[in-house]
Amino acid sequence: MADCNHCTHERALSVEDHVTVAFYKDDSHDKNSAYDRQEPGTNDRAPERIHLRSKGRASCEYDEEEDDDDDEQLEGARGNSLESSGEEKTSCPPAFCVRNKSPSPEGPEKPNRCPGLGLFYAFLSTVFFSIITLLVKTIEGIHAIEISAIRCFFQMLFVAPVIIYHKTGFLGPRDKRLVLMLRGFLGSNAMILLFYAVQLMPLADATVITFSNPVFTSLLAWIFLKEKCTIWDCVFTVFTLTGVILIARPPFLFGENVHGIEGDYTNHIKGTFAAFGGAIGAACTFVILRKLGKSVHYYVSVWYYAVIGLIECIITVSVLGEWKIPFCGRDRWLLMLIAILGIAGQTFLIKALQVEKAGPVALMKTVDVVLAFIYQFIFFSRAPTWWSLGGALCIVVSTSGVAIRKWYNSSRKN
Repeated sequence: MADCNHCTHERALSVEDHVTVAFYKDDSHDKNSAYDRQEPGTNDRAPERIHLRSKGRASCEYDEEEDDDDDEQLEGARGNSLESSGEEKTSCPPAFCVRNKSPSPEGPEKPNRCPGLGLFYAFLSTVFFSIITLLVKTIEGIHAIEISAIRCFFQMLFVAPVIIYHKTGFLGPRDKRLVLMLRGFLGSNAMILLFYAVQLMPLADATVITFSNPVFTSLLAWIFLKEKCTIWDCVFTVFTLTGVILIARPPFLFGENVHGIEGDYTNHIKGTFAAFGGAIGAACTFVILRKLGKSVHYYVSVWYYAVIGLIECIITVSVLGEWKIPFCGRDRWLLMLIAILGIAGQTFLIKALQVEKAGPVALMKTVDVVLAFIYQFIFFSRAPTWWSLGGALCIVVSTSGVAIRKWYNSSRKN
């Protein structure tokens, strides 16, 4: 190793926008070396320099000049390091040289996603689901449970090839199968109750009550998943229950003569309870899915939903004796369209949640309520009452508040 006394005065270090370090290679290891035999006043050693930039770039130079020119070389290196990003020639040994462009730790740059693509997917999903409720309302003579069975059957036909392609298996993890069966049972019941409510009461009222499920999801997550419950969750729950009461308009609060309902009041109350039960069932389903997390592939969960729903619908309709062959032509095409739109709606919902946060997607679901009122007015010539509008406003405000609060909390964590 070279003697430090020979090199301390020849090290150059400057720190401004970059750092320049000069290394001197000395091969002299004994007194008989060529270095000791050279004449005084000469210095044949060549400094090896590395110019380090603040942005991770470096350039190397091999200097053949005398020690008296060191300062000029360092100043020139500073000027060169401040130039723009042209490639710099290097002639230093590989051990000391750092390339201009260091590889990115994140790998190749990903293409920029289209802004708002996730919200567009969520909008399409909302439109498709709203059209499904409209079609269920227009089909006459077929029980809601039979419509649900047809939808589950076609959903099975769609999901089975996807599961085979992804090689996830149809049964899922052994320790999750009971939870998956419960998810399928509750999810299919939520769909059946929604279809039943749509057939018994105004379309907009049934849609608005079912739309209240995010509020109940927060409460159930607090009970079963031990998630934090704030005062805002309690306020949103009160707003939701107020909206349901304004839509249901029970006689002990609004009297016997209730206007603006569809059919007799008995069916209106049945539809209200069915929609409310559907909202609770959907909330339970969301809590189970949150509990499962990513341990189970999403399409396996949908498979359980379709299979258990189909079995449940077949048994229930057989017990009730409500099996009816759909009329030729229009009704059969509508049933096929319901199944196809259900598959498309779920697919776009999955895509939306893959590229967008859950908060904005939940806010986009409020479009479903607006579309329900529009469909009700255009296709059934039924204008909403002020009670229905007030109840819808309460529920939309509460569910939007839940979504905005979760969105805000997740943004703060990130």
